[in-house]
Amino acid sequence: MAEKFKGELVSWAAMYDITRRLALQIADSGFRPDVIVAVARGGFVPARILCDFLGVTSLGSLRIVHYRAGAAKEKEARLVAPLNLDVRGKKVLVVDDIVDTGDTLVVAMAHLADCGAAAIRTAVVQTKKGACFTPDYVARKIITWRWIIYPWAVIEDLTGFLKKERVSGWSKEQIEETLFRLYGIKVTKKIISDLLRYL
Repeated sequence: MAEKFKGELVSWAAMYDITRRLALQIADSGFRPDVIVAVARGGFVPARILCDFLGVTSLGSLRIVHYRAGAAKEKEARLVAPLNLDVRGKKVLVVDDIVDTGDTLVVAMAHLADCGAAAIRTAVVQTKKGACFTPDYVARKIITWRWIIYPWAVIEDLTGFLKKERVSGWSKEQIEETLFRLYGIKVTKKIISDLLRYL
């Protein structure tokens, strides 16, 4: 049986609005990054939106693994794909979707420092209460813990949750009821149909 915890689905429209708020905060601070670095994979979409708002054309990435599908946590955050562009002497804004513990950004900042960045600032769309790392820029603080499901990871996360329940041959109604009962998540019929393709 899967553990029971609260989840929250974030829509594409809400994500854009929250990231816009983050961009305005960064712009108002006076920090002008030369490069934006996305923490793969969750930081890709927010990083691209920030590039648009901040007028930054240099976008790179690095990959750090800390969580897997269905909220399964690795023992520790680890760099699995190093930075893919030169940041020596540049002002860097490193972007992720959320800070849960903060371990991912700690690893990212150490790697960027090793790569010779002149200045490093961190930006996240959301941060959870109790994180051991405080980003420079945060659009939304989450006080009551819940698993955040971003629009680019809906199928991955919900499939991970349902696989813990050993879902096989379940009806759409059973899936809908299970997601609501265990995680407080209401999903559309379209999402349920998509989930059934991967279970």
